[in-house]
Amino acid sequence: MVNFRDSSVVIIESGRTLIRAGIGLQDLLKAPSVEIQARVGLRRNPGDGANGASSLKLGESSDNLRPSASSGRPSTLPFQPSLLAKVHDYLVGSQLDEALEADQDIIVSWPFADGDIRDWTQAEALWKYVLFHTLQLKRTQNESPVMLSMPAGLFRDSSERICQIFFERFNVAGFGLLDRPMAQLYAAGQLNGVVVDIGHEITDITPIYDGFIMQNARSSTPLGIRDCQVYLANLLRSNQSVMTAASPPDKPSDPDVIQKFLDDLVKYVWMEGLVRVPSDGQTIEIPEDEGLTDIAAVLVAGKEKAVIETGMKKKLTAKASAAEQARAREIEALDLVTVEFRGHSVTLGKERHRFCEPLFDPTLLNGLPVERADPYEWRILPLQEAVAFSVRQTDVTQRQYIWQGLFVNGDLTNHVKGIGAALQSRLAPFILSTPDQATEVQPRSIRVLTVPEYFAEYREKGDGFAAFLGTSIVAKIAFNESHGKSFVSKTDYNEKGPHAVLEMSVALL
Repeated sequence: MVNFRDSSVVIIESGRTLIRAGIGLQDLLKAPSVEIQARVGLRRNPGDGANGASSLKLGESSDNLRPSASSGRPSTLPFQPSLLAKVHDYLVGSQLDEALEADQDIIVSWPFADGDIRDWTQAEALWKYVLFHTLQLKRTQNESPVMLSMPAGLFRDSSERICQIFFERFNVAGFGLLDRPMAQLYAAGQLNGVVVDIGHEITDITPIYDGFIMQNARSSTPLGIRDCQVYLANLLRSNQSVMTAASPPDKPSDPDVIQKFLDDLVKYVWMEGLVRVPSDGQTIEIPEDEGLTDIAAVLVAGKEKAVIETGMKKKLTAKASAAEQARAREIEALDLVTVEFRGHSVTLGKERHRFCEPLFDPTLLNGLPVERADPYEWRILPLQEAVAFSVRQTDVTQRQYIWQGLFVNGDLTNHVKGIGAALQSRLAPFILSTPDQATEVQPRSIRVLTVPEYFAEYREKGDGFAAFLGTSIVAKIAFNESHGKSFVSKTDYNEKGPHAVLEMSVALL
């Protein structure tokens, strides 16, 4: 039996665009200590340290390259393979960030963006950086086992090669591989459900029954955070406060500068938690003006902050008159918020809560500059239709259990609340709701899952860390298991080679 100290266990979550990692397992599982973008950089000029790395030409092939998984969806994030580049040639994490900030000529690639591994050398560079630079492990004295979660649907030979890299290149003491959607569902304490993972430009949908991914029902839709950002940036062009900051009347900005300002402002707004998502049927329209306050005049005068503060103070004052209290209630109903952004005070109204609308109605993106990896001849399904379609691909006897675990997560859910409930309300028409038509196997309701509150370090972080939490839970069980059947030990690897990873039974946990 192999014994590992909880303090030595390494957790790595590899997503399409982010990698999170941490070392050590406690009774109350810790949040990740490392978070980097899943991208690498290569200096274009060989004299800058790329060792003469040459780009792969069309039609050439390499053992380090492979097509993305057939079940995945192509990404528009850049990818530039290189035949001659070595692991140490690539810039990762803070090294890459600093090079880009210094305007160095860097070729950026995202090796995991398609849901599989586009380039093995780039993938190894990312994992090596996490293990030996950020977590500061020593290869020659590596006593740490690693539990790695990856997007679902990897090729079998991809799993074997990952196992080989971790044992032969990183010298890990043990290795476990877990499908990311399973990790996410484990974090919610369930074995049945449908995991909706909202990413940068792709949302992955994975039905799971009795602890097993329904591979034939997995799907993805080309909608994500990128689409929401493009949509809200376009809406903000109608906000006078925003446009004045983006292009001051006395010093007008060119269109590219304005667009960059809007894009960055939108990202700031949603990441600061200033967006909420109304459920289906709720409205986010500003109430009709009843004559109490001329909001347009307030914005033009630049007195919105003072009006908000004055109105709220008066509301809290017991001696406030009925008229003053009515004015304060109206200001509050308008839901104005003022943010300091790049030296400007910018006031936003309820339009910011429309941020997630394209997820549920992609036609709102018509005419907007949204790049797609593939030309779409067919209609892009709204998120609710895509989820319903995936669940309908499962057996009819399984659906009632799957619908009891709607789990919406991804980086967006760390900052924007209410997406799960909004999707739940929009999914209601897709299940049977008439009691006199119900049978024993037909679903009657949909239940939204969240990460349990007893995970103290995750309580305020949102459900976007579910994959890391679930991977930690599996690691704590697997690496303390007496039979060692849920991970590959060094002995297993020496006896069976990379194929040993295919004999793991993590799904049975």
